[in-house]
Amino acid sequence: MAGVLFWTLVVLATLTSLATAWALGANSNSPPFAPAIGANAISTMRAAFLIGILAALGALTQGGAISETVGAGLINGVQITSLAATAGLLTATGFMAFGVYTGYPVPAAFATTGAMVGVGLSLGGDPAVDTYRRIAVFWALVPPVSGGLAYLTATLLRRDDIPETVGVPVLAAVVGGIVANVQLGVIPSPPDASQSSIAGFIARQITTPTVAGIDPLAVVVTLLVAAAGFRFIRRRTQTSVEDGIRTFLVVLGSVVAFSSGGSQVGLATGPLENLYGAELGLPGIVLLSLGAVGILAGAWIGAPRLLQATSREYAQLGVRRSIAALVPGFIIAQLAIALGIPISFNNIIISGIIGGGLAGGSAGVSRRKIGITISFWLITLAGSTAIGFGLYRAFAAVLGG
Repeated sequence: MAGVLFWTLVVLATLTSLATAWALGANSNSPPFAPAIGANAISTMRAAFLIGILAALGALTQGGAISETVGAGLINGVQITSLAATAGLLTATGFMAFGVYTGYPVPAAFATTGAMVGVGLSLGGDPAVDTYRRIAVFWALVPPVSGGLAYLTATLLRRDDIPETVGVPVLAAVVGGIVANVQLGVIPSPPDASQSSIAGFIARQITTPTVAGIDPLAVVVTLLVAAAGFRFIRRRTQTSVEDGIRTFLVVLGSVVAFSSGGSQVGLATGPLENLYGAELGLPGIVLLSLGAVGILAGAWIGAPRLLQATSREYAQLGVRRSIAALVPGFIIAQLAIALGIPISFNNIIISGIIGGGLAGGSAGVSRRKIGITISFWLITLAGSTAIGFGLYRAFAAVLGG
């Protein structure tokens, strides 16, 4: 009987994780391509197709660190059971569903983090104070950093003394340089590192002395990729500024969608880390594949409708402010993945939109809307913790586990 109950909970937890991944694919992974659709650079259906593929690839190659943090780093002294994982995922998914149907800004990272802390405490675990402090500092820095980077980007694109045939390619070079150093789980790496980058992998093929701990060859590879990005977009903008900007929007949307998959999949798979790893003995790639499938399905089935709605909002922003919002999104998402910190992608994008808007004056930036958004972020975090705690207690009382 105990075995039947265990496998029933495994199936329930897995289905709940898939549902969460589906919701993330349909909602959190959609914003990156909205500006390109609004600028008529790509069709809605093609964008949804690319989002699914790119976000799923990001989930498979970059989602491990976030998944481990959500599954094992938020609570000390206990392991998350299948019943606790189900309670946490149901709580987080409930909050996300509330946000989707009411239109209120409910960040997935806040809901999942709060829910898993709640169920962990309900299991009798101890708070992981150091982890909370690290996450809280990162979350607190996201709005000013994202907004500040967006402000600087928008200011660069608005300057009359910097032609767009230079400004936009410079941004493409920055993105290219970062892409060369993105950490990917599929690239072979030394025994003491779990991931590696393209620049790092190429640099390791030729032994060169380091300078101040930096491999010169990795720097050369980074500069070459940045130069290639600059040249490609430069040639496009010289032919046609608008076509060049549209091309950059598609490229930027692609790398941001990839990053969103890597940063968001752990919110769906993290609660199952102990179940799939310690209890079932399965490798981590199996769990990440589960999340990738959910994200892929959510993007292909649920994203088109949301894309049509959000693309109209981005069209009102204009392509330059859209670029200003997405560039910091890519940078911060990759930093969060490297640090293993769960983040809200909508938090980053909203902050970027506000920062880009301030570059053109305060018009269109509503203090009331900002206040409501921040309030719901805090309510989500506190509410999901409390509900996750209570829901697990209720499940345990009924099922006895």
